[in-house]
Order: sequence, then structure tokens, then C-alpha cells
Amino acid sequence: MTNPAAAGGYPQGIKLGVDVGTVRVGVAICDRDSVLATPYKTLDRNARKNSDIRIIANLVDELGAVQVIVGLPRTMKGEERSSAEMAREYAALLAGELAGRGLAVPVNLVDERLSSVTAHRHLHEAGMSSRNHRKVVDQVAAAGILQHAIDMQKARGADVGSRVTAPTPSVEPGGSAQDESVRATPGDTARSSDNGRQQ
Repeated sequence: MTNPAAAGGYPQGIKLGVDVGTVRVGVAICDRDSVLATPYKTLDRNARKNSDIRIIANLVDELGAVQVIVGLPRTMKGEERSSAEMAREYAALLAGELAGRGLAVPVNLVDERLSSVTAHRHLHEAGMSSRNHRKVVDQVAAAGILQHAIDMQKARGADVGSRVTAPTPSVEPGGSAQDESVRATPGDTARSSDNGRQQ
């Protein structure tokens, strides 16, 4: 699959946003013109079978998505902790799943400070009870991450975040293969105090 790109060098078309948590993963989508990001669904995180990663890859294929934006949670000081490491590992697994299916769809990590905080506030302002927030807050956070990314792409005329490379198998002495994730380059270009969550 080839990704149509604008003159500015970022993919044009339907995109997915992903908010990674230890228990749930929020997914959002935007329209083909990348105008509006919309909450889509919340998946149960299955770190043993990675069934949620396969569901996202299926969605990419079915929708013909041209890019996946994964939120990278940093502290307000820009530091990365365990949740950021988890997001990086998840993005690498997703990139590997897409590559394994022959889908040349880029996965980018984008700074997401305060995204969950902002999502909870929006749900509260919409009149939803705190009890019901858990059902949708992850997908609302994913929509916030994706909206920020597509807005920044248009404003800058260039892609944002750090591109994730799929894990590549490396052969250890003795002939056993082991997956080795190639980390995204440091320094996201899309940063906002409104989109991300504090650790």
C-alpha cells in the first residue's frame, strides 16, 4: 500500500489515533480530509496475545488508513517514564504487525501531555457522569491526540512526531532469532501542554 503525501511530506487520508494504557487502548479515526478526529472504540489491552494490536491492524487495512498516531505520554517537564516506554513498545509492535501484513503505513509517536486530563474534562462538560467516563475516556483521549497531530501537520505543512520502525529479527550466537525493536528517534516535533497526560 502506498501513502499519498502532500507536498509538505505528510500522509493525506484517513488516520488513526491510539491512546495506550495498561488495561485499555483507546482508538480514534479522522475523515479522509483529516479535518475532525472522532472517538471510535476502546479495546482491552492483551499484552500476552496482542489481540488488540491485530484489531487495530485490521482497522487500518479495512479503512485504508494512511497513518497511525500513537500518543507518547511525557511529564510536564518532558521526561519519559514507564508509561512512555510502554507506548514506544506498543508502537513498535503495531509497526511490526502492519509491516508483516505488507501494509506500508507509518506509525508516529506524538507527545500527548494531559490528553487524559483533557478528555475527562470534556466528558464532564458534556454532562457525562464520572462513573461512565471509564467506558469512553480512552477513545476520547485518542481523539485528542489525533486531532492535535492533524492540526499540527496542516499548520506546519510537514509530518509531526517520531517515526517508529518495525522490530527486526536479529540472530544471536547459536542461531536463535530474537526480535529487536528499533526505537523511534527522540524529540517529538509536536508538543502541546493541552494534549498529553502528566505522569
